[in-house]
Amino acid sequence: MNNLYPIQTKVDASKRQQLLNQRPLLIWFTGLSGSGKSTLAVQLEAMLYDRSYKTYLLDGDNIRTGLNKDLTFTEEGRVENIRRIGEVGKLMVDAGLVVLSAFISPFEADRQQVRNIVGRQNYFEVFVDTPLEICEQRDVKGLYRKARAGEVKNFTGIDSPYERPSAPDIRIETDKISIEDAVENLFRTIESRITRKH
Repeated sequence: MNNLYPIQTKVDASKRQQLLNQRPLLIWFTGLSGSGKSTLAVQLEAMLYDRSYKTYLLDGDNIRTGLNKDLTFTEEGRVENIRRIGEVGKLMVDAGLVVLSAFISPFEADRQQVRNIVGRQNYFEVFVDTPLEICEQRDVKGLYRKARAGEVKNFTGIDSPYERPSAPDIRIETDKISIEDAVENLFRTIESRITRKH
């Protein structure tokens, strides 16, 4: 580690923000499987794109089939999964992008680690607070059924805990509000964070 010397570039974060005409932000969606994290992230990204914001969406399944395909679903594997995503998010934030990350991220300590990695001012936590029974009813991927049958181990909400965020930036109850209204609320909440002051 002593022989590492990070390169000093001539283009810094402020210059990239000026070029992109926006302020970067990591929008972190957390919640149970089936809560609506990815749905919200996809719809919010589309809204941001329509308003000319430069974005990128990171999603659990996409990362697990590429960058983190070597990791297991043990507690250790999950911790490392989130740490790596935090580091990727940091690079993208440094590049000036608005990054949307949809991950169960069940442990408070891991979410705090991501917050520390990217910097508090660059982190916005969205708690998609949907009751377990609603998530099970949706069971889009059939994972709850498999977990209940013992075919999937360490499944969050069944045989692995989910630690509710203690102080999210916003809490969305997808069983009580439409996706359209939720996305509109989200955009209004983050707009001042990503709009560059001239």
